[in-house]
Amino acid sequence: MTGVRCMLMRGGTSKGAYFLAADLPSDPAERDGLLLRAMGSPDPRQIDGIGGAHPLTSKAAIVAPSADAAADVDYLFLQLGVEEPTVSDRQNCGNLLAGVGPFAVERGLVPAGGDRTVVRIRMLNTGSVATAAFPTPGGAVDYDGGTAVSGVPGTAARIDLDFAGTEGSTCGALLPTGRVRDVIDGVEVTCVDNGMPVVVAAASDLGATGYETDLSHLRDRVQSLRLRAGGLMGLGDVSAASVPKTTLVAPPRDGGMICTRTFIPLRMHTSIGVLGAVSVATALLIDGAVGHDLAEFPPPGAPMSVEHPTGRLDVVVELDGTAVRRSSIVRTARKLFDGTVFPRSWP
Repeated sequence: MTGVRCMLMRGGTSKGAYFLAADLPSDPAERDGLLLRAMGSPDPRQIDGIGGAHPLTSKAAIVAPSADAAADVDYLFLQLGVEEPTVSDRQNCGNLLAGVGPFAVERGLVPAGGDRTVVRIRMLNTGSVATAAFPTPGGAVDYDGGTAVSGVPGTAARIDLDFAGTEGSTCGALLPTGRVRDVIDGVEVTCVDNGMPVVVAAASDLGATGYETDLSHLRDRVQSLRLRAGGLMGLGDVSAASVPKTTLVAPPRDGGMICTRTFIPLRMHTSIGVLGAVSVATALLIDGAVGHDLAEFPPPGAPMSVEHPTGRLDVVVELDGTAVRRSSIVRTARKLFDGTVFPRSWP
């Protein structure tokens, strides 16, 4: 049995396996097959692998030194299917991104920079760049701290993530259809891409309040919305893809800016993805977009608090018209184990 060096990390509200690219097969098909076997897919329990039987815990981050002078490391995110043997690179993951900087220091790709280290990360899925800043007192990553993230027990060290070039990073434009609003299946939506392609719709237009904990009955409607939106957004046939995401919005009820329920792509998210939240917040800032009239905006420059089923996620987005000037967010991450994973031998 041949093992592969692997670090399991929680990044934000996700969990994934982090690998050095040099430790994996260079052929994408061989690499993907190995990762599926390591995760235990396809199997609803992922009982024969390290996956957690949920899309949020069936993820991989592949990290390598960057050949781009604008970045220190390259990060490829792969979403692994649970019940199906699928591997998708059609989206970023801002949650696993939170662990990339610490992982790069742990593996010696980037030297620790004193009490705090800054790592520039090129996100290969879209070509955009993120900057991660996190504590490294004494030259070692410190995962302990007092920052709380909704959906994660306890507290951990603060990781500041700043994004550049995420506007239209997948679809080519912030508003991929060229319109602030579209009508799909009789429902008004706003299609947006500020790091994550998202279809924003009012929960009430789908017969929901937007505060539910179970929206599985909307699965077919959500699938129809995103399939048609995928074509309008220039993504082509998205029937086997995890993007675009669909986010239903409703007026806030816990002091935030907006309340959300997000599907990934058909299963309701227990919170909301980092770049999904950035894209939704960006859309809401645009006059005339779906949800703009439902939002309760904070003072200019203050974080926008996006409510989700397990709490809130604060994001900062600054727009100049429909041009993005800045996007940032605070996350945490934690190393869970570092060692060797032994993928099963059979396909």
